[in-house]
Amino acid sequence: MSAASVDGDVPILFLIAGEPSGDALGARLMAAAKRLTGGKVRFLGIGGEKMTAEGLVSLFPMGELTLFGIFELLPHLPNLLRRIDQTVAEIVRLRPDVVVGIDSPGFTVRVAKKVRAAEPAIPLVHYVAPTVWAWKPKRAAKYAAIYDHLLAVLPFEPPYFEKEGLACTFVGHSVVEGRAGKGDGAAFRERHGIAPTERIVAMLPGSRKGEVSRLLPDFRAALDLLRPSHPDLVAVVPTVATVRDRVAAAIADWPVRTLLVEGDAEKYDAFAAAEAALAASGTVALELALARLPTVIAYRLNPITVALYRRLIRVKYVNLVNLMLDRMLVPELLQQDCRPDRLAAELGRLLDDPAARQTQIDGVAEVARWLGQGDTPPSERAARTILNVVVQRRPVST
Repeated sequence: MSAASVDGDVPILFLIAGEPSGDALGARLMAAAKRLTGGKVRFLGIGGEKMTAEGLVSLFPMGELTLFGIFELLPHLPNLLRRIDQTVAEIVRLRPDVVVGIDSPGFTVRVAKKVRAAEPAIPLVHYVAPTVWAWKPKRAAKYAAIYDHLLAVLPFEPPYFEKEGLACTFVGHSVVEGRAGKGDGAAFRERHGIAPTERIVAMLPGSRKGEVSRLLPDFRAALDLLRPSHPDLVAVVPTVATVRDRVAAAIADWPVRTLLVEGDAEKYDAFAAAEAALAASGTVALELALARLPTVIAYRLNPITVALYRRLIRVKYVNLVNLMLDRMLVPELLQQDCRPDRLAAELGRLLDDPAARQTQIDGVAEVARWLGQGDTPPSERAARTILNVVVQRRPVST
């Protein structure tokens, strides 16, 4: 779609992101839309620091939406409901050309449902199809009743929604557009004074407050167990603004030299310098795969939340790399298995066994292709699809 494809008034895109991964998606989408329209596009909505850098003025701080799990959510529910109503009222008042919810379904779907009831003519798009192939397959019909178009990040997802009458376009996974796999490890070592003989492990406890609170104590204890046999370890902890202070306080007394870094450039350079990683389940696991950094995945939720989720989950793995390969390539230590001795053992194996490291590096080679790596960036495919929705729903000039 060229800039000339959107005629008349400058199109207004109302974008809603609720967590850092969605903020990154939104920022790339915004940059692509500006390229495709020659800058003739406006953005409103809710986003974080990356979307703000692309020109979005957020309706309220995105950090208020970074919640996960039933019991983690309950104390914040009154404010969340207030923010839903505020967002809907703003959309109805502004009447944008399209509303794009970026993941965070707990918030974005509720907003979309209310907008559909209040102003049916406003086009609604959801970016990142729900994993109906993994759990709650009835969500496909639910989304079809609300949205005009869905953007899928995996190639096998569209048929699940198309059979319900919802237009769904595979755009690829935006993670392939980052610099994962293109970092400068030597520059990272020089910048932080890390000797060539020191061995770096990347520790990624997540971007939600609940995640870092649950995982960081076990990450610390795992390093304590590793230190006697690996006295040359340096831990690097990439973080984001929403949890930076919490993470900084938690790692202040770690048993090995520990660096806290922020920003994608630092993160990807750290990946290039590291020999192994310990990470919370999530989008970062895909970045680690693209960086060819051998990884151990860890995660823990409130036990009652997990008991409820287990009734619904239909897949064997939580890591998308393992799901796509249909085998346990990347170790997953979840719930009761997420404990310091297991974390230390798996991380130590990756540090000490070159064959184990190489097996994981070789195994993720296929993943890049599945994620949509190719000539057209996923964000451009997504932006093109959204702008086409705008064109199709605008009245024809006479």
